[in-house]
Amino acid sequence: MVICGRDFTPDIIRRIQTIISANPRQSRLQLSRRVCEMLDLRNALGTLRDTSCRIGMLKLHRQGVITLPPAATAPPPKPNDSKKDGYIEGEAPSITCNLSRLGDVKIVRINSPDSKASRAWNALMRRYHYLGNGPLCGAQMRYLIHSDSYGWLGGFAFSAAAWRVESRDKWIGWDAAARDKNLQRVICNSRFLIIPQVKVAHLASHVLSLIAKRLAADWKQRYGVEPVLLETFVEQGRFKGTCYKAANWTYVGETKGRGRQDHSSTCAVAVKDMYLYPLRQNAREVLCEGAAVKPIVRRREYDDWAQEEFAQAQIGDERLVKRLQTISRDFYARPQANVPQACGSNAKTMAAYRFFQHDNTTMDIILKSHYESTLNRISKETVVLTAQDTTSLNYSTHPATENLGLIGSRSDSIIGLLVHDTMAFNTEGTPLGLCDVQCWARDPEKFGKKHLRKQLPIEEKESNKWLKSYTAVMAMQKRCPNTTIVSVGDREADIYELFELALRDPGNPLLLARAERDRLLADDQGHLWENVAAQDRSGIQEVVFHVEAFKKLE
Repeated sequence: MVICGRDFTPDIIRRIQTIISANPRQSRLQLSRRVCEMLDLRNALGTLRDTSCRIGMLKLHRQGVITLPPAATAPPPKPNDSKKDGYIEGEAPSITCNLSRLGDVKIVRINSPDSKASRAWNALMRRYHYLGNGPLCGAQMRYLIHSDSYGWLGGFAFSAAAWRVESRDKWIGWDAAARDKNLQRVICNSRFLIIPQVKVAHLASHVLSLIAKRLAADWKQRYGVEPVLLETFVEQGRFKGTCYKAANWTYVGETKGRGRQDHSSTCAVAVKDMYLYPLRQNAREVLCEGAAVKPIVRRREYDDWAQEEFAQAQIGDERLVKRLQTISRDFYARPQANVPQACGSNAKTMAAYRFFQHDNTTMDIILKSHYESTLNRISKETVVLTAQDTTSLNYSTHPATENLGLIGSRSDSIIGLLVHDTMAFNTEGTPLGLCDVQCWARDPEKFGKKHLRKQLPIEEKESNKWLKSYTAVMAMQKRCPNTTIVSVGDREADIYELFELALRDPGNPLLLARAERDRLLADDQGHLWENVAAQDRSGIQEVVFHVEAFKKLE
């Protein structure tokens, strides 16, 4: 069994049982702390992980692997005296107004279970939340929502994430290894309350936005781990999840109706909708670090290239897969044609539009099968170049199209989309396929604010496209250990964060930034060519050119 990220081997279990036998009168808390000290089980702040250890040993006890000391008798619960809870006695007054009339709405962190704020939180949850004020699971943080004009309006609680949820794990792309390593970076919004007397439009989504901005820093300060993803569960039939949708949380599916303690799969609790909120743009990449390397599956022979690229597309319907192959062949035959021209008939045109409007036919889903085909071809090469670059798609002739952005340098410039793709080539220049594609529209409200870029983290800059593509190539390199992959970018890729990422692991793809023109360096270091020329020569590499190769190019 794995406890606190440590495999409890038979030898460790024997040592634990020896500690128990040597002092059978010690409490389970004392035992868990001794085991944590023996195995050096600590969190990121160096604190003993005795709670997690105690839960794990209880599982071993129930399985008959070890015999724990008798559990201590819990003291009787304290009486529920609402007068001492730091909240008004009786019902709260009705509040119906615009959001602006509430005054300054703040999120108040609760730092002590004995504080007045903690008593107020407990009173609110006991009185108004259908789950009450607890217990919360594992690591936890609580907050109150406060209005300058009206006082306490509600509260939040965040706690340890659920161990295994199919819809969440599928959205992240988790396997067991990655989940074991990174589950601590997912936290659950286990309580959210706006008291029923408060009827203020947009308040719920507003405070969800406020808490999302500060939660990662608060959690890291307390536990030494920075969360990158929030999860929550909304009980079907009781709530609709409207405020989460308004706050840009993503619905990923529903639960099976099993609670945390449903060891016998009785499905005794209500089915709940699950929503996720990434705290960082690269949350999925961070959470998938440490995943087991997926083996390359050699594909069978297909009738043509369209089948080879898309036969394994996970669209959910075999008819959609065949339609994808048909559309691909049609556009291959007429790459510059519009949809009706490429399809050649009214029936095929209508089928193509239905395909593009289907929920499962997103760009990422369609390309996933192609990426696997690219990986197969990369694995057969000794050296592969993966060139990434950005281009723009001009939709100025379709001004009514939604979700477009500026792609020029003026506020009244042309509109369209930006595409950043990574294409793999062998040393002879033969394209092997795409490794990564990103597509986005620039926010028109951010136009003219170039001077603010230096204040943003790399994850919020457009330059993060280079790191995303390089990360995708990193995953391919792990699955192709016998191939040397070189990631190539132009001078725009010459950014510190990209080189820092490449140098973290000697097994990462090599990195090359092409620089045809000179440029100014930071911190008064002069210009690039001048600086490079002043460096000591580190070595000489002879390059042999074959005349026959140039003749072929002619």
